[in-house]
Amino acid sequence: MVGSGEAAFFDLDKTIITKAALGAFGKPLLDAGLVDRRLVVIAAYRNLLFEHLGASEARMDKMRAAGLRLIEGWDAALITAIVRDTLVDRLAPLVYPQAQALLDTHRAAGRRLFLVSASPTEIVEPVAEHLGMDEVICSRAAVDERGRYTGVAFWSSGEHKAVAVRAAADRLGLDLERCFAYSDSATDLPLLGCVGHPVAVNPDRALARVARTRGWPIERFTAPRRSRSAVGRPTPARVA
Repeated sequence: MVGSGEAAFFDLDKTIITKAALGAFGKPLLDAGLVDRRLVVIAAYRNLLFEHLGASEARMDKMRAAGLRLIEGWDAALITAIVRDTLVDRLAPLVYPQAQALLDTHRAAGRRLFLVSASPTEIVEPVAEHLGMDEVICSRAAVDERGRYTGVAFWSSGEHKAVAVRAAADRLGLDLERCFAYSDSATDLPLLGCVGHPVAVNPDRALARVARTRGWPIERFTAPRRSRSAVGRPTPARVA
């Protein structure tokens, strides 16, 4: 099998989809009464900063702390249900056609597909199922005996992603030198650096500098059209 021992690791936000996954589900959370309109506006503003300034470690830490304050006491099962019920309407129109093409190409080559994200399990697992991914590496919340969020058990960011990828490679017998990884952010340099085929997708300025210095490919994905028909499966891109 061509892809035996190989995998492709994809970041989610701004790599497979055009915005932060948490922001994509802002309206369903608002409708469920979990957030108010003020928090939705704040989240939209932070997402705008993220898009234009990138995600430094310090900025990610601030977003993480704010997120923890926001979700404390939420019901994990309710979040999963909201995401599953609204997934097609909220997320499918945000998928980059070029990202979908790459997923199709790697899948056809027999490579395992990983979704690697700092977003929580309750969001990442339904998204991964929708995209046909094989495995997920994501943040996991700590919950109490009632199933309500109390904090974070595992924060899937920076070096933590790379550690989890290496552990998955050991478990599955993957040759990381033959594997691929895709991300938009310099915070994912540890992830990109642990595979033989790193690719910068719509990179922030810091990642773009590193990619040029190290000779990594840089891909420019374009947002899908507003119509639902645009979120299809275009001709697969060529993967070396």
